[in-house]
Amino acid sequence: MTRRVLIVTHGGRPEAVVALREAVRELEGAGFSVTLHDDDLAESFGDHMARARAREGVTESEVVVVLGGDGTILRAAELTHGTDVPLLGVNLGHVGFLAESEREDLHAAVARLASRDYAVEERTVVDVRVHLPEGGEPLTGWALNEATVEKAQRERMIEVAIGVDGRPVSSFGCDGVVTATATGSTAHAFSAGGPVMWPEVDAVLVVPLAAHALFARPLVVGPRSTVTVDVLPRSASPGVLTCDGRRRIDLPNGSRVEVRRSDTPLRLARLSTAPFTDRLVSKFSLPVVGWRERAADPSARAAASSRPRSTTREEE
Repeated sequence: MTRRVLIVTHGGRPEAVVALREAVRELEGAGFSVTLHDDDLAESFGDHMARARAREGVTESEVVVVLGGDGTILRAAELTHGTDVPLLGVNLGHVGFLAESEREDLHAAVARLASRDYAVEERTVVDVRVHLPEGGEPLTGWALNEATVEKAQRERMIEVAIGVDGRPVSSFGCDGVVTATATGSTAHAFSAGGPVMWPEVDAVLVVPLAAHALFARPLVVGPRSTVTVDVLPRSASPGVLTCDGRRRIDLPNGSRVEVRRSDTPLRLARLSTAPFTDRLVSKFSLPVVGWRERAADPSARAAASSRPRSTTREEE
């Protein structure tokens, strides 16, 4: 049976095109049939069959390999959302929090895929419903990282009311409100002062942006709750809803946005068994000088203290 891989990359970056050619060579050498999502890039390979295969469905692929940063991974998530096909990110960006592998480890990543030596991790997605003031059927969307309600006019504030499970929590003027998953807690919500949530935390994070209010702290809401953000009729600016920074819905005054956890998660391929703590420290370059891992019992601690200790470069 033919094993297929779909590749999504940032075609506008020269380093991504170089990485793409290497990835195609490595994957085909490992026995995979490679599909390129971008027809223009596929055409540059001069292979008619590659261009034809690029139009096949994602569901025929074993995995989607993403060459790029978190933005490219979020674009690829639009292809795999609602399927069982996992994403494997190879970081070509800066932080690359969603990526599983770095550019220099591409060969090893392909080898792990070929031997099926990877795990699949499910990440929470939020469903979004938008009720417009004129009525009618609600507009729907989803987000892996966050759904953000922001002011549409830069020079004015947006007036919002926040609710949870049909009950009011607070109302204020602000620049916007971020509702994020645990995955998105290290993205926009984090830059706005929200907490980092470990990926297995099944919750929705609510973070106001530059709110004019005494109580405008981040909220962590339970997995079965529904968060609402109303754009008040008196708001000086209408709003705009953006899901993962990619999908946009205009919000006239009087609109309501509902956000709740989705029953359909998104799947990520994982090569590393390291805990999220290590990823957090690595991606944010957090200082950990002075940390000492403590032994489980006194006898083990005594044995450890009797051994010579090597120093790190930072300790020197």
